[in-house]
Amino acid sequence: MKADLHVHSCYSDDGQSTPEQIVESALNNGIGCVAVSDHNEWKAFFDLEKDGRIIAVPAEEVSSSEGHILAYGISSRIEQGLSIKETIDAIHEAGGIAIAAHPYRWVTGIGPKNVIDDFDGVEAFNARSMAGDNFKSTRLAKRFGKIITAGSDAHSPGHIGEAYVEIPDTCRTWQDVMTALKEGNVIVGGRSRTIIGSIRYAVRTLSHWTFRGFRRI
Repeated sequence: MKADLHVHSCYSDDGQSTPEQIVESALNNGIGCVAVSDHNEWKAFFDLEKDGRIIAVPAEEVSSSEGHILAYGISSRIEQGLSIKETIDAIHEAGGIAIAAHPYRWVTGIGPKNVIDDFDGVEAFNARSMAGDNFKSTRLAKRFGKIITAGSDAHSPGHIGEAYVEIPDTCRTWQDVMTALKEGNVIVGGRSRTIIGSIRYAVRTLSHWTFRGFRRI
């Protein structure tokens, strides 16, 4: 089973996909599990859980003071703006695991020097990152020696499934998915962003960053 562990919905400020569109696109692209990790929000999980056609992981992409951190398996929303250590502690208190999201990403990545031992793992592959960054992230994840994840980071339906982890077909619940991740029983797959796509992303990111008054999401 393929699991896209980094997807954004319309509950994110920059997301376009409705929960229903996410499910439909996931099914069309052979994705059986999705973690809708919206920016500082986790409401989409309840919509996907109610739909019931795919496995939904309760998740959030938390904006720490140093960059984005993925929270999986949480029982409550995690506060933004905390330090890396405080964010990780809050995720653990909510019963979740803390993953360093796209650590080499300009502006929103926390940077490899901030991947501390308190993290549970690293996002090794992100479809919105360039091949070089994904190579370095994969190398960092393997060196870190903990949980490895991957996801499309899709902000619109058409990009869902562009990066994923393959998990055992025996997974039936999001708890099963968490167990597979913790046991390292995954295979990473997907494609990186092209140079043209990266240029468009940089221009769009700079525009949004300026509009927000030079504040991160």
